[in-house]
Amino acid sequence: MRQTIVATTFLVGTAMPLQVQAQETDYPFTLTNCGVETTFDVAPDSAVTIGQSATEILYSLGLAPKVVGTSVWFNPVLPEYAEVNEGIERISDNDPSFESVVGKKPGLVAVQYEWHVGESGIVGTREMFRDVGIPTYILPADCDTKDNSTGGDGTRTGAFETDSVYKGIRELAAIFDVQAAGKELVAELQNTESDAVARAEALDLPDDLSAVFWFSSADLEIDPYVAGRLGAPGYMMAKLGIENVIESDEEWPTVGWESISRADPDVIVIAYMDRRRFPADDVEKKIAFLRTDPVASQMTAVREGRIVQMDAHAMSATMRSIYGLETLSDALSEMSFE
Repeated sequence: MRQTIVATTFLVGTAMPLQVQAQETDYPFTLTNCGVETTFDVAPDSAVTIGQSATEILYSLGLAPKVVGTSVWFNPVLPEYAEVNEGIERISDNDPSFESVVGKKPGLVAVQYEWHVGESGIVGTREMFRDVGIPTYILPADCDTKDNSTGGDGTRTGAFETDSVYKGIRELAAIFDVQAAGKELVAELQNTESDAVARAEALDLPDDLSAVFWFSSADLEIDPYVAGRLGAPGYMMAKLGIENVIESDEEWPTVGWESISRADPDVIVIAYMDRRRFPADDVEKKIAFLRTDPVASQMTAVREGRIVQMDAHAMSATMRSIYGLETLSDALSEMSFE
């Protein structure tokens, strides 16, 4: 399971510390982020985050003292940042207003989802922030290989890869001139990723192993939001040699339980979260539904008890997706498929 990130990382298979060479950012620093070119004359003196992933990356880079406000939370912050997070204002649990973000006068707004800050951003457009002198940065995991103009959660144009997470970490580290911290964090995450894959490969899992990821449902009586094949859950399944029974390229399509039951996945992964926007956000209600619904209860995964609970935030294309890969790998090691 997820371990606290330490200051010194190690190369896989060695006992030698990885020496991270500090590289200073050469200002003015210009980058193109999700199609928008932005120049920083100096490192931002403060930041507001819209999205838990952006918050946790900044914390992981040692930049918590610069974070003056956070928003859009699914679950509690990573344990090692609980204390520092208590001292930082939470502007909103969900979607903040444009005025509440601008009111903090941040040097940067770091964003997880383009639908919050984008061409049709529900918080505001990038142009709106630019017009008041505030630069924005959207995590590449939500725009690389993804078309957000399709509405909803967008459509993947290519499979999510963790390289987009590492790109976001490196670019934020460069913006704030903490590139050594960025290199250490990426190295730690890469080690976690490779260890999880190696653990699964050692299990000799069935070649035709299949799964479905259930995020939530607007109502338990209607079709659930399940993971398409190209998002973060698709990455996890591909890395571990698991077939996704959902073939859609949408990030979170709705699919009927009758169709899912006909596919009869070997494993069901369900999201747990603190958010309570929908009834099925509650993981206990998900479990109760699977065990009592006349259709869903007949699936092999339910009858055999192969239900995995996973951090909802890991099911989005975030840094936590790597910890989700670790969670799934660990869960598979406890299952029998005979």
